[in-house]
Amino acid sequence: MITLTHFLVVSASLFSIGLYAALSKNNAIMVLVGIELMINAAILNFVAFGRYDKTLYGGQSFALFAIVLAAAAVAVALAIVLNVYKHYKSIDPNDINELKD
Repeated sequence: MITLTHFLVVSASLFSIGLYAALSKNNAIMVLVGIELMINAAILNFVAFGRYDKTLYGGQSFALFAIVLAAAAVAVALAIVLNVYKHYKSIDPNDINELKD
C-alpha cells in the first residue's frame, strides 16, 4: 500500500530536481521547466494531503486551482521569453543585462 511517506518522498525528490534545474541552467526554457517541476511537487503534496480529507476535498480543489495558475504563469513566461529572444537574440539569462533601451 502506498502511504503518505511515499508521496512526500517523491514530492521532495521532484522539488529537488526542479530546484537544481532552475538554479544551474543557463537557458531560460530550462529554468521555466525547473519552476514547473517545483510547482508540480507542491501540487502532489496538495493531492497527497487531500487524500486524507474525506469530506471537503480541499487538497484536490486547491491542486486544481494551482494547476490553472501554473498554466497561466507558463503562458505569460513563454511570451516574455519569446519577446526577449526577439530583442536580444539569446535566451541565456546572463546575456540580458538591461531592461530598457
